[in-house]
Amino acid sequence: MLQWAAFGSSQSTRARVAILPPKLHFGKANQVSANGAEGERDMAGLYGLGAEQAKPNGAAGGALVKDTTTATFGADVLAESARQPVLVDFWAPWCEPCKQLAPILEKVVQAAGGKVKLVKMNIDEHPEIAGRLGVRSIPAVIAFERSQPADGFLGALPESEVRGFIERLVGPIGGAADLIAEAEALLAEGDAIGAGEVYAALLAENPADFEALAGLAKLYIQAGDLEAAKQLLATAPAGAEKHAGVIAAKAALDLAEQAGSIGDLAELKRKIEIDPNDHQARFDYAIGLNAQDRREEAAGALLDIIKNDRAWNEDAARKQLLQFFEAWGPAEPATIGARKKLSIVLFS
Repeated sequence: MLQWAAFGSSQSTRARVAILPPKLHFGKANQVSANGAEGERDMAGLYGLGAEQAKPNGAAGGALVKDTTTATFGADVLAESARQPVLVDFWAPWCEPCKQLAPILEKVVQAAGGKVKLVKMNIDEHPEIAGRLGVRSIPAVIAFERSQPADGFLGALPESEVRGFIERLVGPIGGAADLIAEAEALLAEGDAIGAGEVYAALLAENPADFEALAGLAKLYIQAGDLEAAKQLLATAPAGAEKHAGVIAAKAALDLAEQAGSIGDLAELKRKIEIDPNDHQARFDYAIGLNAQDRREEAAGALLDIIKNDRAWNEDAARKQLLQFFEAWGPAEPATIGARKKLSIVLFS
């Protein structure tokens, strides 16, 4: 069974690496301790900073994205991360992957609306901090929380994984409507995993987010995991049954289950060619076409049955067509076009 975690997929997890200073590791409470000992490390001392350099300055709480130096690292990162998470992007002008990652990081940090800050450090000009952190390749991003390095990743990750990484630190980014739009954009780009992560994060925050529920259910259906979709829809909170998106997801699930019992489409097409009045073959053919997302053809097959024998099998073709409309949604071009044709057939 496919599973979308609330804040990131296994793909994102594999991209994360331990890029912490030597002799440092995560403790039980997700804190960094020195040599496994209890208590906090003097982080300013660890990075070769004086006490004055680790104090916040007037600019530290300002811009969401800024450059830092060895001299200002204490204020920009250690002091500032005591208030909120701070990402440190270690980069260099000659690094092409760094150039790919930078705009993605900045976009997601800006979208977080102040929940996290981004500090950029040019390791050619300021190599000391990167050296003390054990950074040996770039781009490298380390997240600091409570003045401690907490997590990190290497390489130019895609936007969905960068967002997932940051959401593990600060929770869902943006309003629900913005996140739904983001999930739809990811789907349009073919990133079903990224879209699933967004939907799952929304549901973790609000189980009654029916738009996210419907979106995640449809992703399970598209992935062929009908059992997961069924379980998700069965556990939906009260009121979900009235939501248009959830209704569409349930209709899509019913259609997917029907399609599982449909035979070979080529064989069904051959039967129709031999006997154009074999309405059952044409009916099954329509369900199979819909399963392949050939919506106009599926609607056309059912409309042919309605034209030739409107009452066949207790009006089964018209009822099936209405279920298609329900699953596709009212704004889908295939729905709009087939509705017009159905009206012409029924009222001509």
